[in-house]
Amino acid sequence: KQTLLDCYCSCVVLFLAYFALQVIYARRKYKISPPETTGHPDFERIFRAQANCSEYFPIFTSLLWVAGIFFHQGVTVACGLLYLYTRLKYFQGYTVAVQGRLGPLYASAWLLWLLLGLGMAGLLAHFLQP
Repeated sequence: KQTLLDCYCSCVVLFLAYFALQVIYARRKYKISPPETTGHPDFERIFRAQANCSEYFPIFTSLLWVAGIFFHQGVTVACGLLYLYTRLKYFQGYTVAVQGRLGPLYASAWLLWLLLGLGMAGLLAHFLQP
């Protein structure tokens, strides 16, 4: 059973919803109607932070499930929680200043590589079993 991963994916959806709501609030604050994506620099940073986070989530969830199924759920969810934390810090840093995103960006990229390694190790062990 993948109960831990199922619960965790619900948290991921909440993070995506939080990021999307921040864009909605920024649109209202700076009076930028959809489909416009440019305007006030603060809005543009919030919009880009949300878009960047959304672009990485399919990669993240794929790696999360492969590592969780073939390696270990607990370790994978711990890495996933760290990943969500780094993406939240990325979002918060980017909304303040463009340079504020770099540290969390590197940390989240490192965690994606770690999840890839865990998934590969789990798949290798799975296919090499007698």
